[in-house]
Amino acid sequence: MDFKESGFMYAIAACVIGFVVIESVYFIVKAWRAGRKLGISKETLKNTVVSSAVFSIAPALSILTTVIVLASALGIVLPWIRLSVIGNLAYETVASESMLEVMGSSLSTPITEPKQFGAVAWVMTLGTSFALVLVPIFCKGIHRRVGKVVNKSEKNSKMADVLSAAAFIGIIAAFIARAIYGKTADGVGDAGFMSIATLITAVIASFLLELLCEKCRLQKLQPFAMPLAMFLAMGMAVLLTQVVPEQIRAFTWWNQM
Repeated sequence: MDFKESGFMYAIAACVIGFVVIESVYFIVKAWRAGRKLGISKETLKNTVVSSAVFSIAPALSILTTVIVLASALGIVLPWIRLSVIGNLAYETVASESMLEVMGSSLSTPITEPKQFGAVAWVMTLGTSFALVLVPIFCKGIHRRVGKVVNKSEKNSKMADVLSAAAFIGIIAAFIARAIYGKTADGVGDAGFMSIATLITAVIASFLLELLCEKCRLQKLQPFAMPLAMFLAMGMAVLLTQVVPEQIRAFTWWNQM
């Protein structure tokens, strides 16, 4: 049996995810009882629960997409564990890809060595563990100082929005650069026709969905724009794999050098 999806790995996943589910149910019950003590009606509480559940669908789609992306190299269990607790699209893919590049591999190649798998798992886990320690210590002070700056005037408030957008664009740019460059530590890479076609599809789909939300005033659809664009891009990759000739589909920059 593949060590990435062995019974031991599934047992770990069951324990971790079981804990997350139990913890979630515990706090839902506590919050419900606290709401009732405050005099909030059952109807209001039910509407809050339903709206929260619906709002969680869009992030869940992004998480599912990330699990699918990581599963080709890491198997289904490790990404499932990571993204059920504290992981996210931006961090998990960057951390795993960076470690695999150091070892001369990539996310497009399944891991066959337990040592490589263990190294990637440690990098992904330890990286997010620092946030659990640093955020409680420093976040309040940073938030207070940033708040003092951005709340002084409307201009500063707009600047805060610009900085936030710039940070997000920086993360996305890292993925775009990887899709275009795609060279690993061993001097090879898989960037080429398929990666660029998938990237362009994701960009166009995201733009059209955002435009649709804006023009048709579909605010409820907006949280789903990014995960839907990712699924459409993956669907396009599958379609191109079936219809594009092998010599075009397999074209990469580094094979030409």
